[in-house]
Amino acid sequence: MKLVNSQEMKQIDSKAINDYMIPGLVLMENAGIRTVEIVEEILDGAAGKTVLVLVGKGNNGGDGLVIARHLMNSGAQVFVFALGRPEAFPPDARTNFEILKKMGGQFYELQQEADLDSLMICLLNSDLIVDALYGNGFKGRLNDYEARLADMVNWCKKPVVAVDIPSGVDADTGLVHGTAIRATHTVCFALPKIGLVLEPGKDYVGTLSVADISIPRTLLLDNQLKTNLITADMVGPFIKLRPAESHKGTFGHALVIGGSVGLTGAVVMASYAALRTGAGLVTAALPESLAPIVDGVITEVMAAPLPESGEALIGLEAVAVLDNLMGTVSVAAIGPGMSGHAEAAAVMRHVLQRAGIPLVIDADGLNALVGNTDIFKDRQVPIVLTPHPGEMSRLTGKSIAEIQAGRLEVARHYAVEWGVTLVLKGNKTVVADPFGNLYINIIGNPGMATAGSGDVLCGIITGLIAQGLKATEAAVAGVYLHARCGDRVAEQKGQRGLVAGDMIAVLPEILCSFENQTL
Repeated sequence: MKLVNSQEMKQIDSKAINDYMIPGLVLMENAGIRTVEIVEEILDGAAGKTVLVLVGKGNNGGDGLVIARHLMNSGAQVFVFALGRPEAFPPDARTNFEILKKMGGQFYELQQEADLDSLMICLLNSDLIVDALYGNGFKGRLNDYEARLADMVNWCKKPVVAVDIPSGVDADTGLVHGTAIRATHTVCFALPKIGLVLEPGKDYVGTLSVADISIPRTLLLDNQLKTNLITADMVGPFIKLRPAESHKGTFGHALVIGGSVGLTGAVVMASYAALRTGAGLVTAALPESLAPIVDGVITEVMAAPLPESGEALIGLEAVAVLDNLMGTVSVAAIGPGMSGHAEAAAVMRHVLQRAGIPLVIDADGLNALVGNTDIFKDRQVPIVLTPHPGEMSRLTGKSIAEIQAGRLEVARHYAVEWGVTLVLKGNKTVVADPFGNLYINIIGNPGMATAGSGDVLCGIITGLIAQGLKATEAAVAGVYLHARCGDRVAEQKGQRGLVAGDMIAVLPEILCSFENQTL
C-alpha cells in the first residue's frame, strides 16, 4: 500500500478535480459519508445520540460540516463548534455551511474564553466527538487556544473520530509539538499519510481506517509515489509454493562469513535463519578454530574453516579460500560476529570488490566500510546493507539523533547515492532501494531488541535471496517475516523473555501461513 505526504496528497486531490473533473464538493461529500459510516458503527447507530463536531477553517472543516449534516439526518443531536468565522471558509466548506444552516444545524464559533466554557458543557454531554479541525496541511504546533481545546477533548476521554488525521499531528513526519487531539479512531481518505504510521503521531491515531472517496485508482497507484507500507499482501507473492520437481540446488546456496571469539553465535544464528527460511544449502565460513562449534550446533549447516590471524580472527590468507567459495554459492552474507580486526576488515573489502553474487552486509561488515563507501559505486552486484542507527552514523558521519529525526530521507538518500538496498533497522524499520523507493514496516515489538535479532534478520534476507528473490524483494519480505516472527513469539511468551532463537523457531510456522494463505 502506498503512503503519501501532505504535498503528494494535495497533488492527487488536484488531479482528481482538474484532470478527472471530479468536483471538490463530491470528494468532500464522499469523505463525510465514509466518516459517518464509521461513527454510526462506533455508536451502534446515531439516532438519539449526541455528537460534537469540531471544525477548522479549511476543507477539513468542510468535511466536518458534511458529517454534521448526515448525522442530523440519522437522528443525532449535533453541535458544531468552529475555529473562525464561516465567511472565511474556502468555497466548498462555505457551501456545506450554508446547507447546514438551512437544515437548522446548531453552529457555534470558538473565539473567546467563554466559548471554551460552552464547549466543555457540550463535551461532557456528548457521546462522541468528531475532530475536523486540521488536516494534512498542518505544520508546527497548535496555538495556546487550540491547545487548550485539544486538552479539553483529551481530558473528557470520550470516543473521538479524527477526520483524515488527528489535529496537531504532522502528516509528513508524525511529529507532535506540544499537544494534539488523541483519537480513538482515525478515518483517512484515499491513502494513509506517512505521519499516521510513525511515532509519536501513530500513538494519537487509534484505530486507522482508509476510506475510498472516489479518487481514481490510477492516481493512487502512481509510480511517482515512492513510499510504501509493508503488508502481508505485499509479501505474500514472494513466498511461493515449491515446485514438485526440485532438489536442494533449486533453492540456492547461501554463504555466511563472520565469527570471532565470543561471537560465534552470530554466524550460527544467521546461518540457521537462512536455512529455516528455505535456502537449499548453507555454508558458514569462520575462523578454523571455531568451525567445530558450527558442526556441533547445527548439523545441517556446512562449516568452511578460514585461516586465522591472532586468536580466532579471520586472517588475510582467508582471501583465497573465500574466492573459491564465492564461485560456488548463490549469495553471501558478510559480517555477523566478524569483529573489527584490521585483517578481517581487509578481507571483507576484498570480498566486496571481487564478488560476482549478491551480498548482504551486516554488523562488523558495515564497520569495515567506514570511510570506504565509494567502494559501492562501481559494483554491479546487488548489495543489501542492514545497519542499525549507530552503524548508519558511522557510515555517514551523521549523528544518531540526525538519523533518527529523518530516518526516511536518510535511508532514501544513501540508498540512491550508494546504489544499494538499505535496511535501516529500529522501530519502524525502513527499506530503501537504489531508485528512491521506501518501504516502511510497522509491525514488530520492543522484545525484538535483543542480542542476535539482527543476525536472524540478516540470515532471513540471505536465505530469500538464495531462493531467487531480488535484493529489495528479499529485504522487504525479510523485514516483515522477521517482525512477524517477533510478534508471534511475543504472543506466546511475552516480550521480556524473547530471545533471537525463538524467532528462528517460529519462522517455519510463519512461512507456512503464507504458503497456506492464512496470514
